[in-house]
Amino acid sequence: MTAQMATSKERDKEHGKGRPAMNAPPIVSQQEWEAARQQLLVKEKALTRSRDALAAERRRMPWMAVEKKYEFDGPKGKVSLLDLFEGRRQLIVYRAFFEPGVFGWPEHACRGCSLGADQVPHLAHLNARDTTLAYASHASQADIARLKARMGWEMPWYTMTDSFDTDFGVDQWHGHNAFIRDGERVFRTYFINGRGDESMGTTWSYLDMTALGRQETWEDSPEGYSQTPPYKWWNWHDNYDAEPTPHPLWVDILTDPEGAAIRRRDAKANEDPVLADAEEEEIAELQAGDPGNQGA
Repeated sequence: MTAQMATSKERDKEHGKGRPAMNAPPIVSQQEWEAARQQLLVKEKALTRSRDALAAERRRMPWMAVEKKYEFDGPKGKVSLLDLFEGRRQLIVYRAFFEPGVFGWPEHACRGCSLGADQVPHLAHLNARDTTLAYASHASQADIARLKARMGWEMPWYTMTDSFDTDFGVDQWHGHNAFIRDGERVFRTYFINGRGDESMGTTWSYLDMTALGRQETWEDSPEGYSQTPPYKWWNWHDNYDAEPTPHPLWVDILTDPEGAAIRRRDAKANEDPVLADAEEEEIAELQAGDPGNQGA
């Protein structure tokens, strides 16, 4: 037995100390496993549809006018709630607990808020849907800058200076508030807190809580809402400013997979005959059957 194997067995033995025996599920064949997975997949798809329907209801929520003028400290000085939008149509503000009295202060923010901050997606994707995500705490800007540098966080993070947290239900607990603006008028559109915050942390979960949603044509949204085809607005996070949409050779992978495969084949034909042959096989498979919306 090698030293590495011995160490692994010792580690397993140590980890097992004090643990109750697991009542593990049965061990089955691949066919039985696939059948069980298909049964759960039906429920998973139903949950997806239910989540889509819930997001559609959020887009029909009434709006609450924000009449009070709130003020924050930012990296460049005093700013208003309207400034937090950074010129975009929508804003999501997460109240993070980082201030004296919070466990971890002054080196760290709240453990839960920090775990959530670690999951924030690249902000370019939200910005591409005219949406800004910002954090807000009572800590000073100097403390926030130090924390962001230590943890590698890049989201805008402001210091609350008035009753914003109390007025929007986040003085005692964390939460996400969504806003939309019409010119200089600001409206509160939705609020997620408690265990609802567990699902936050992806481009999709943030957009799904907003008044405009993902702004894709498949969504059930009120008439007149801005929508574009799915996938066609998606881009590399460092390319939204360089190109308005991804290269046309790739944008139709979902909406026109056969056409996309043909374009990829033609593009590769002069570069690598082996890759071109592989594309031919993919095109043949697409033409033989309908791939449909496999992820739906």
